[in-house]
Amino acid sequence: MDIYKFIKPAIFSTDPEKAHRLAISGIKLGLHPLDTEKSSNILSQNLLNLSFNNPVGMAAGFDKNGEVPNELLKMGFGFVEVGTVTPQPQEGNSKPRIFRLEKEEGMINRLGFNNKGAEKIKINLENRQKIGILGVNIGANKNSSDRMNDYIYGLKAFYKIADYITINISSPNTPHLRELQKKQNIQELLNLISKEKPADCKIPILLKISPDINQLELSDIIEASINSKIDGLIISNTTIDKSILKKTENANQEGGLSGKPLFNLSTHLLAKAYAISEGKIPLIGVGGIANGYDAFLKIKAGASLIQLYTGLVFQGPSIAINIKKELSKLLQEEGCSSIGDLVGIDAKNYK
Repeated sequence: MDIYKFIKPAIFSTDPEKAHRLAISGIKLGLHPLDTEKSSNILSQNLLNLSFNNPVGMAAGFDKNGEVPNELLKMGFGFVEVGTVTPQPQEGNSKPRIFRLEKEEGMINRLGFNNKGAEKIKINLENRQKIGILGVNIGANKNSSDRMNDYIYGLKAFYKIADYITINISSPNTPHLRELQKKQNIQELLNLISKEKPADCKIPILLKISPDINQLELSDIIEASINSKIDGLIISNTTIDKSILKKTENANQEGGLSGKPLFNLSTHLLAKAYAISEGKIPLIGVGGIANGYDAFLKIKAGASLIQLYTGLVFQGPSIAINIKKELSKLLQEEGCSSIGDLVGIDAKNYK
């Protein structure tokens, strides 16, 4: 029996940021479900030169400081991405800065890359027992005089610890960060990464992009990524488009919108990316995933892997276990032998 639905009202009566800290503390203490079932072979795949036992990942933002990656893996996630990590510690934006949209099963946040900084988080990750697949999401400090070099710093700090690195240039909560997605800037950044990355850095490097870009901008990012041998795209970050919300409490808060309201927007962008890239670059689908059917739709739109965070807030800590069961069943009903059989088959249907 899932007890989360009984304790959820108490959690939701607490300030969202305080509730998050309590969740991290509880997970550290072992107060979380354990995934005791072996993932179905139908969910396993080799991608990015990594072996994933299932495609359900924890997105960056939940475990910002790399405190509980192993515990999250034991909760059924096939991979965990920590961060966003900046070179120097920073407090982030002023509080309150997280807002629940309960009826919509969404959230708005304007956290602003609050984290303890690369050196502290590096120690956390070095001290963990190495299990599962670990990604580190890196970003730039708000007051940095050279944001592009912040990414080089992050890459050099974590490439020997992480199984992959994500370059986050799409958070709406660090002023002007999204300008790095523009054609000239993204090419300059990727050229710098190619030039400055250590010779022994063999791990995959991914790029996390915004859902608020147009098709031309998306094409430019994909072209630059393929030319620079970026290994994959994460689609997408949160949106600043609140027009998809009805009039509801907190709907006008500044920040990035995540959860169910983001599902359609991020899935359309995912499908466009698959079509434009002709499947030449692996895609990770993020945005509004709450169950196995949501994951199924993301895969059919072009995702080889999926990630979630807000879904855990609303569905509870058994979400990865539940998604795996539901997704396995859906794949079997389609007569698939693997996830790859379905990746992108509906991409052309998204206009």
